[in-house]
Amino acid sequence: MTPPATTTVPDPHRWKALIFIGLAQLMVVLDTTIVNIALPSAQRDLGISDGNRQWVITAYTLAFGSLLLFGGRIADLAGRRRAFVTGLIGFAAASAVAGASVNSGMLLGARAAQGVFGALLAPAALSLLAVTFTEAGERAKAFGIYGAISGGGGAVGLILGGVFTEYLSWRWALYVNIPFAAAAVAGAVTVVREPRSARNGARLDVPGVVLATAGLLCLVYGFTRAETDGWSAPGTLVLFGAAVVLLAAFAAVESRAQVPLLPLRVVTERNRGGVYLSLGLAVIGMFGLFLFLTYYLQVIKGFTPMATGFAFLPMIAGMVTGSTQIAPRLMTRVPPRLLMGPGFVVSGLGVLLLTRITVDSPYPTVVLPAQVLLGLGMGTAFMPAMSLATHSVRPEDAGVASAMVSTSQQVGGSIGTALLNTVAASATTSWGIAHAGGVGRPVDRILLAKRAAVHGYTTAMWWAVGILALAALAATVLVNARPHSGGQVTGGAARTGAGELSAQNGRA
Repeated sequence: MTPPATTTVPDPHRWKALIFIGLAQLMVVLDTTIVNIALPSAQRDLGISDGNRQWVITAYTLAFGSLLLFGGRIADLAGRRRAFVTGLIGFAAASAVAGASVNSGMLLGARAAQGVFGALLAPAALSLLAVTFTEAGERAKAFGIYGAISGGGGAVGLILGGVFTEYLSWRWALYVNIPFAAAAVAGAVTVVREPRSARNGARLDVPGVVLATAGLLCLVYGFTRAETDGWSAPGTLVLFGAAVVLLAAFAAVESRAQVPLLPLRVVTERNRGGVYLSLGLAVIGMFGLFLFLTYYLQVIKGFTPMATGFAFLPMIAGMVTGSTQIAPRLMTRVPPRLLMGPGFVVSGLGVLLLTRITVDSPYPTVVLPAQVLLGLGMGTAFMPAMSLATHSVRPEDAGVASAMVSTSQQVGGSIGTALLNTVAASATTSWGIAHAGGVGRPVDRILLAKRAAVHGYTTAMWWAVGILALAALAATVLVNARPHSGGQVTGGAARTGAGELSAQNGRA
């Protein structure tokens, strides 16, 4: 006889908890862009060489990307709220050290520490959301808000980075994390609750941790080296080869492990696999857009850092509208693929519009409508994707399933930065050489350089359009989940009977 499933009473403080979970996610996401704006000032103050400046960004992304699966499993084993609070405190402490840096070594070490604690914090935040909101309608709204924060946080970072750098100091781009973390810790202690039935009391899979961390480290670093040294450089090829071997060994070990770091059922289930793939592809296109549009506005159009940040506001507005107004209203009525696929297509149309930019293109008629389309599309697509990534997963696997969302985005961001930047640089050089004949006056050479750069940006954006089309195709073909019409959904601790867990496993 299958024991009856028990239904938990919804947490009365769940909406307050969402505020603080969202605040923590905003802190992690904006940190990926806020430092970009502040980097030139930090480089001058600390005497960082041009060859080493990329490590201010890379030190964070390497630690963050390679440790996400480990951080997600720690949250499953030790408790998500405990991992959440620990990640917040550690992230704030590392930010304080980074802001007070007196030399490049101190800054780079602190940035790596930020990545370590971010890898613990990000999956804990998403899995807390998954086990807190279990009713379909409320889950849609909660993940809509969370998706808006995840999508728009990067643009918020551009705004804050511009304001701090222009009016205060680059150090405040790091110090700003401290009040964010303090508020989130206070909320976590007072209102965030974690159902005890969702905790996994098994031992940690040490071989899996070593192989996954080393494999992801080689993969992310490989794309970083590809951007600077080239795709065919020996060091780049060695890193990619090592990543393939290590991750293949990881998959083999996980298939036999009694308590694996990443249960293969998490990634082989059709819907979750489709979400991870389509999100990773979409982020490749998004990172390319942020990168080249930032350079276009500042270098070509002459916007100040603060003006550049505010120029991204239409994208934020579109993301908020898509993820809090459009997607939640439709998520309980239409299948997720009919939100994700069209959402990625609309985003692709926004990038397609940006391929028309020239040196003289006015912001209101080209850049602004493109940003609105991109924001609406991403907001509408990301919200059901975030929810589906943890839907129907075993409660004790919610942390590692959430970590896979961040891992797909992090790896996608690394690929996007390296791939599209290489495409743009090559196109810029080729166009400049082809049109250099007869250019003599300095003013003509400056205009030629700007046109060459814009040609590089638009060429890379065409690639981004194609990648977003692949994301739409992956979401449409692979994701086949039905809409959540009401009641409670799995993926949290909504139903904890042994029979229900067995049924979940059978469906997965």
